[in-house]
Amino acid sequence: MTAIEAPGLLTFTIAIVVFFAGAGLNRIIPPLRRWNIPEAVTGGLLAAVLTLIAYVGLGIEIGFSLDARDLLLLYFFTGIGLNAKLDDLISGGRPFLVLLGLTLAYLVIQNLIAAGSVAALGLPKGITPFLGSASLIGGHGTTIAWAPIIAQRFGLANALEVGIAVATLGLVVASLVGGPIAGFLISRHQLSGPSAPDPVVGLPDDPDDKPVDDISHIGLLRTLLVLNVVILIGYALEETVAETGVKLPLFVVCLLVAIVVTNIVPRLIPAIEWPTRSRALALISDLSLNIFLAMSLMSMQLWTLGGLGPALVVVLAAQTIAAIAYIVFAVFPAMGGNYQAAVISAGFTGISLGATPTAIANMTAVTKLHGACAQAFIILPLVSAFFIDIANAFAIGFMAR
Repeated sequence: MTAIEAPGLLTFTIAIVVFFAGAGLNRIIPPLRRWNIPEAVTGGLLAAVLTLIAYVGLGIEIGFSLDARDLLLLYFFTGIGLNAKLDDLISGGRPFLVLLGLTLAYLVIQNLIAAGSVAALGLPKGITPFLGSASLIGGHGTTIAWAPIIAQRFGLANALEVGIAVATLGLVVASLVGGPIAGFLISRHQLSGPSAPDPVVGLPDDPDDKPVDDISHIGLLRTLLVLNVVILIGYALEETVAETGVKLPLFVVCLLVAIVVTNIVPRLIPAIEWPTRSRALALISDLSLNIFLAMSLMSMQLWTLGGLGPALVVVLAAQTIAAIAYIVFAVFPAMGGNYQAAVISAGFTGISLGATPTAIANMTAVTKLHGACAQAFIILPLVSAFFIDIANAFAIGFMAR
């Protein structure tokens, strides 16, 4: 087996090519666009399949340096925070609480499905968290954190491999089903977004690939300066937050700092040109998200899924069906049965099966086609990247007793 790892700049360049490949496929294959599949997902999955072919057919293991990916994630979530107006946050109080309650309820449902499946199929008890919220709601990060503890406690030598495989497959499924779910709900209930919305993530697609407006280099540089300053503040505060005993991902710290800054600075200095809801910020956010997602998906090692036995595939299929049913019959009506509820439904696949960036990518694909929905981009990351992680830690700890 020959191992090859692409360095940082080459990885970044390949990710751009992967995105354009996905955009081309979405243009050639209309159902991909109609089902709101993000371009980065289409291209990223294609690249992952090609690396799988290289691994199986040629004996070459291709890896990628992902240092730039973390910075892109910070840019994206900081941009989301800069778009958070106080009025949106106030009006988002009830939807936020409803979504949090729905997510907590589904965490319990997901783990009950995992526990029932383990008992019915005669699988080792210790594998339960990795067929439930540890790998699916928690994703790769939670899986990696808990695998050594569960492996030691239950004597599961392959706990990490199983958890990573389930999290990877969940990410793929979440990327593919979120857009179609929203498309189905929008079509069935004849929903639409605002006719002339302020941009949040990305600019509307132009069918002829023509520029939709003039975005000056001054506007882009001003927006990048604000983003960088907020991220630096986030870096400075991360350690302070950790000392309080609250463990937050850096991108959540930057998101919260951006929310505070964007609701204070423009009021203190009214003359300043602030980037909230600007097309420059929407463009930077879209670029960051797409390249982040392309990097994440193209770097998936699909050959690790080969160790999954038929029983595990059956459990994952059951989890996917349960997630779709829960979204359509619980999340959508509980969130109001309107356009915002449909957008959040697309994002809920990332909460239930994948990861927060996947949820945002699904929502972005929907809003670029049907219209903006600013509030969804605020409340969903706070639920999926902060509050649910705390609850998930308790749930995993209970299962790992």
